[in-house]
Amino acid sequence: MALVPRVPRSPLMLAGLLATAGVAHFVAPKPFDALVPRSLPGGPRAWTRASAAVELTLAVGLIVPRTRPLSARATALFFAGVFPANVKMAYDWRHRPAPARALAYGRLPLQVPLYLWARSVGSPRS
Repeated sequence: MALVPRVPRSPLMLAGLLATAGVAHFVAPKPFDALVPRSLPGGPRAWTRASAAVELTLAVGLIVPRTRPLSARATALFFAGVFPANVKMAYDWRHRPAPARALAYGRLPLQVPLYLWARSVGSPRS
């Protein structure tokens, strides 16, 4: 009999992904600033920092079983919400060398499995 309850790896892996992204936004914000649509109010750095804070908050929420369902739904909405930045990146990088374009274009369909992953870790069986 285990003294510590088993924690599913999938929510922890998603939390790790979000935490890594959040830290990256704080440590090296310049590339992320470039993705912020100009139509948003305020400066790009503020949006980059806000995104980092949200990613770190969501990561913590996914780790805690009690907050996991709500955090999973919020994470799915976050992934849907940042999709326009990925579209902007793909558009901005359309003239870059093929490897950079592939990275930018590859991010677009990646949002779908990320969204579905977030939804799945919030289910009672995860």
